[in-house]
Amino acid sequence: MKIQANQFSSHLIKSLAPCYLVTGDEHLLVDEALDSIREKARERGFTSRELHVATTGFDWNALTASTGNLSLFAEQRIIELRLPTGKPGKAGGQAIVDLVEQAGPELLFIVTGPKLDRSGSASKWAKTIDSKGVSLPIWPIGVRELPGWIANRMRQAELEPDREAVTLIADRVEGNLLAAGQEIEKLRLILGAGKVTAEDVSDAVGNSSRYDVYKLTDAALAGDAGRSVKILGGLRAEGVEPVIVMWALTRELRTLARLDDVIRQGGDLGGAMQKSGVWRNRQGLVRSCIGRHQHGAFHSMLKATGRADAAAKGQRAGDPWQLATDVVVSLSQ
Repeated sequence: MKIQANQFSSHLIKSLAPCYLVTGDEHLLVDEALDSIREKARERGFTSRELHVATTGFDWNALTASTGNLSLFAEQRIIELRLPTGKPGKAGGQAIVDLVEQAGPELLFIVTGPKLDRSGSASKWAKTIDSKGVSLPIWPIGVRELPGWIANRMRQAELEPDREAVTLIADRVEGNLLAAGQEIEKLRLILGAGKVTAEDVSDAVGNSSRYDVYKLTDAALAGDAGRSVKILGGLRAEGVEPVIVMWALTRELRTLARLDDVIRQGGDLGGAMQKSGVWRNRQGLVRSCIGRHQHGAFHSMLKATGRADAAAKGQRAGDPWQLATDVVVSLSQ
């Protein structure tokens, strides 16, 4: 059966299905849904977990063979299959169907991937999971819903934010839930439980000694390649997800490309920056960065961040951190 995200907690309280299909492009929400399933499974005695990632050249026979000895052991197992593209192909689709048929008291089968297109949703393997287990599509949090989501998340972390604090965080993350979650965790660590104002948010961000993606983009805009690469290395060392870095770079490059187009068409940069929401204290950085690059350069860098983002999500080959470094160096020149 198909259920919505707001029904999922109630579902897990009542039961644990033999198989799940969790899809969506909001990585934080997908990961948290998977964590909830695993926690419920541990309560039910599932002590072993196998993870398979279906990248190019994946051996589907190895996946189905991994269940061959289930009946020989009393241990209950979780088998997770990640589909980076959401398209397992004919052989993969059949392997998924076979595993769904085996799912039950000894085997919990979980499939996860990006948002499925129409053909993916109508495929035999997806319908088979839907008929025997649960399909959970994770939808993005819209701009209007984001402040409410942030406020609720902060209350769960024992923070009591005022409206301005919530608005400031929403403005900073611009819809990126992973970044929002990190901001809230940072506030909880720095401030502890209790009331949170917009001033608290600004001070906490300003006093934090951690490298963050905002410092990275500012250093690159300022033309400081050495510092940019150092910050990027710090982000990687701290375990920051590369998709957050790609989001920050993509966000900045979109603005730069749009402003560069305005200039090439004879428009006023100052007015365009104001219209695009560039803060006054960052307008000098943006102006100097645009002045250093030829027309079209930002569009080329946007394509590069797209490749890096795909690599970070396992949708194409490549080291996302190396690809991000290339973009940061190009932006800093």
